[in-house]
Amino acid sequence: MAVFAKPQTPVEWIRHLEGQLAVQQARVSKPTHYYDSDVLGSSLTYAQEKFREIFGDTFVGWRDNFVPLIVDSISERLSVQGFRFGGPEEQADKDAQLIWQRNCLDADSSSAHINALVQGSSYITVWANQDREPQITPESADEVVVQYRAGSRRELEVAYKQYSDDWGTEFCTLWTPNFAYTSTKGLRGWNDPVTKKNPLKVVPVVPLNNRSRLKLLPYSEISGVIPIADAINKVSMDALTASEFAAYPQRVLSGIEPYENEDDERRAMMKAYIDRIITLDSPDARWGQFDPADLSNYVRLIDMLVQHMASQSRVPFHYFLLNGGVAPSGESITAAEAGLVAKARERMLHFGESWERVMRLAFKVKNDPRAKAFDCETIWADPEHRNKAALADSLVKLKEIGVPDEVLQEKYGFTPTEIKRNLTLIKAQREREAEQAIKQQTALAQVAAPAGASTPGQPQKTSPPSKDASVERQKARQKAA
Repeated sequence: MAVFAKPQTPVEWIRHLEGQLAVQQARVSKPTHYYDSDVLGSSLTYAQEKFREIFGDTFVGWRDNFVPLIVDSISERLSVQGFRFGGPEEQADKDAQLIWQRNCLDADSSSAHINALVQGSSYITVWANQDREPQITPESADEVVVQYRAGSRRELEVAYKQYSDDWGTEFCTLWTPNFAYTSTKGLRGWNDPVTKKNPLKVVPVVPLNNRSRLKLLPYSEISGVIPIADAINKVSMDALTASEFAAYPQRVLSGIEPYENEDDERRAMMKAYIDRIITLDSPDARWGQFDPADLSNYVRLIDMLVQHMASQSRVPFHYFLLNGGVAPSGESITAAEAGLVAKARERMLHFGESWERVMRLAFKVKNDPRAKAFDCETIWADPEHRNKAALADSLVKLKEIGVPDEVLQEKYGFTPTEIKRNLTLIKAQREREAEQAIKQQTALAQVAAPAGASTPGQPQKTSPPSKDASVERQKARQKAA
């Protein structure tokens, strides 16, 4: 095994990682072409040379591409709702949510997930912008490559990004734990890099790897189904060819001599006969026809290949419109999508670790103690598509056993922002209802009280002494005298 000297200077690292990036670009190119249905990258690679000689560019651009469905069926179930610090009893962190929204990660996180599923990995860079606020940027594996520290699967030694502008100028950035180097490429190679201190003291790049295993190279979600995709397109193209040449009855004429010295008028007359009704002068002439080709054989073969693709990718059959395109319902659809849901949860496990590291780096930019909060937890939306009525019934049962309202709303699918708004509105509504109840009780008490009686909250009125009672008391005193 060849032994190479480890790069020591920034320029040596730039040259080394430029080569590593080229290798990585070649590795991710094929699955990227298939996901994008890029005919320049993958069309007719499955056809024989004889076929290409005969048909040329006739079928260039034709693809019956199921590959994007495999990726999109997973990515649409991966939605980050927020981050929680301090344990499962805590609510979503407001500052983390603000950082997330400021960097437009509701949309860009989905793009990062798709790139990781297609190419095997994407990358997230964390740096400080001009306002000293965290700047989080998802990056493609076409532009960023990392070097792990020897013996570690997590700790990065360096990271490298290379890109070009619209005018052809190439730029690169090299990150180390202590410095960040930037350079441009001239006619003689990379210019001397500009050095800047790295205040984070760690490489500010976080890989977002798909199907992480105990090996460093990530794995594309579609690499295993590319041969099946080629086979489906091969059979589909054969069906198109058969429909062109053998899908109609083929007429046969025998027992006649070809015309000699045919002129244009006779050829036109023969063509008219063939197009309509054929009349022949020779008594030995015979005619007949071959039956058209049965194209249903191609359909059955394509259905079988699609079933294999569905089984290997764990995408439900009804996503591919198999079985007549009729989707299951009730418990059947839950069972049919169980494999896909489990697959999405497994991706959430690995992607969540990366997003938690990103958020800790973001707080490190702000010199916030949450930079060391290893109890950070990514809050994901439920990857299982549930019937809303059945879900509400199950949440009612959970409430009966004492589950808090915040947890019930989270399980229903509300985002942390929506939960906060719901709780605020519920509190205001209860206050209004309490005030209304007090007003109603006061009004009812006033109606039910007798004349002269006091109402609740008012002082009791005393009646003036009666004149008859005064006269009786005076008579009593005179008799006594």
